[in-house]
Amino acid sequence: MPPATGIDSNRKLRVNSFLNAIRKTPLMFDGAMGTRLYEKGVFINTCYDELNLTNPKLVAEIHQEYRDAGADVIETNTFGANAIKLAEHGLANRVRDINRIGVELARKAAGADAYVAGSVGPTLRLGRMWQSGKTEPIREAFSEQIAALAEAGADLLMLETFDSLAELQLAAGIAAEAGLPVIASFSVNAQGDTIRQRSVEAMVSVLSDNSDVDVIGLNCGVGPAAAYDAAVRAVPLTAKPFIVMPNAGMPREVEGRMIYLTSPEYFTSYAKRFVELGIRGIGGCCGTGPSHIREAGKAIRSLSGVKRHITVQSMPETDIIVDVVPPEKRSRFAARLAAGRKVTSIELLPPRSCDLGPLLAKTRECHEAGIDAINIPDGPRASARVSPMIAAMAILNEVGIEPILHYCCRDRNLIGMQSDLMGAQVAGLRNILIITGDPPKLGDYPDATGVFDVDSIGLTRVAANLNHGIDLGTNPVDPPTSIFIGIGANPCALSMDTEVERYVAKVEAGAHFAITQPIFDPEALLRFLDRVEAHEKTIPVVAGVWPLVSYKNAEFMRNEIPGVEVPDHVMERMSRCRTKEEGIQTGVELSRDICAEIADRVAGFQVSAPFGRVQIALSVLEG
Repeated sequence: MPPATGIDSNRKLRVNSFLNAIRKTPLMFDGAMGTRLYEKGVFINTCYDELNLTNPKLVAEIHQEYRDAGADVIETNTFGANAIKLAEHGLANRVRDINRIGVELARKAAGADAYVAGSVGPTLRLGRMWQSGKTEPIREAFSEQIAALAEAGADLLMLETFDSLAELQLAAGIAAEAGLPVIASFSVNAQGDTIRQRSVEAMVSVLSDNSDVDVIGLNCGVGPAAAYDAAVRAVPLTAKPFIVMPNAGMPREVEGRMIYLTSPEYFTSYAKRFVELGIRGIGGCCGTGPSHIREAGKAIRSLSGVKRHITVQSMPETDIIVDVVPPEKRSRFAARLAAGRKVTSIELLPPRSCDLGPLLAKTRECHEAGIDAINIPDGPRASARVSPMIAAMAILNEVGIEPILHYCCRDRNLIGMQSDLMGAQVAGLRNILIITGDPPKLGDYPDATGVFDVDSIGLTRVAANLNHGIDLGTNPVDPPTSIFIGIGANPCALSMDTEVERYVAKVEAGAHFAITQPIFDPEALLRFLDRVEAHEKTIPVVAGVWPLVSYKNAEFMRNEIPGVEVPDHVMERMSRCRTKEEGIQTGVELSRDICAEIADRVAGFQVSAPFGRVQIALSVLEG
């Protein structure tokens, strides 16, 4: 029976409200209920749903733990609160009471700022085959439970841990009739298949076409790593928001008890990867607790991509006539690129002390060696150093070599960023590489606030507008800036589609050149260049190169630096180095080989000076 018009209209409003929220910023769901109940002394053979009636204080305590940990969505303790499952405990006549109080307990913890998700699990036991002749009792069970959750005031319905597509679709149809947003979540094994051997692709394809389903999800069954692999396969197949709620790895028996050993830190490392992949909701299933949710929530909220950025329009219409400086005339570096000559740059970090002497001495070595520019990072890895703008001014004025000033969106609001860009113009700094910036969570000050009013796309538009004599408020800037705008590129991004899309957007926003993350796999760079060139959005690309100095250095780059991929053959070659000198020489040789392999596809090379050792970087370019 189709829903009444009034209910249908109300459902659209509720669905749109929730979808707007989950698309605006990734939401943090809560973690396991059963695991926490077990940890607090409830026997495994207890009917956990009945605890809403018999021990509501305990259930409320767990909900509050998750809310205090930062969960945006609190699930009701009603996973098995349908008549079929409750009948096994002699409680089939308490469906409405258990679900009603389940919503009330969750609502008390959620308050006005968090969502309450009515949890609905399958009626079929794991692996039990769907029998079309027995549909009606299942329909009645779902109808009774879902009606009770909706009447009690749940904000949305979470259909979770299903392995039967037929049962999940039946539940989704009933849930949609209740007028609430519907999340349809299923479980897979390590191979990405349900227990009934349906692939994650097949499940997502059907659910994506089902108009009763508003959000698709994966939960339970596997830990973060396997869930990530499944999500990689699933997310590109649907335009609907996707959520992931993995287990805390796989349990192990410890002194007769099944214990989940995955740490909150490990769980969090995957939470960040989920966000980078485009996942819009993250939570935990079996084995996870408040500590997992707290750490993961802090991490994903610190990611720049989580915040909704201020919209910056490119080139607002104006009657102002501006004498725009051609890009090739903005700096010596720009002129060299425009002429098609290979450029060279060496990256040097500003010091942690207030003494610029050693930095200037290294810069002079580079200038005397014929290097075109010096790259000055802006708070790399969210660290505090001498202002990169002050360092760049000293290099330009005291040494004479042009700096390429990195400028990130993390530390200043949009007013301050515009002021800095105009200040750089006054100081004679023309080459500016615009980057979003590492979140504070990655650095020495994890509790610091990241501003991120805009990301690198937005700030590129701001800089391009200033070059045309207009600021963000459409106020005239006369004379205009003449910034030669650089952008970052990551050929080894987790989601290449997203990286290419962002790269093209930055070029369209006004970028003039790009510098890549350090390249250790030439094929990855070439694939990336093929992708972006297919969009006919070509700007000069300078390849980032990092000469490794030891196997330990290679391990750090491979495991700790986002966006850097060190292939196995490089790791194997570095592992054979027995002395410090051999490690350095091998790193230089590898870098030279990489440069030779990509030379005909890039506009030049930016070589990092590992640990400030500028002679190593110069050795790469000498080759």
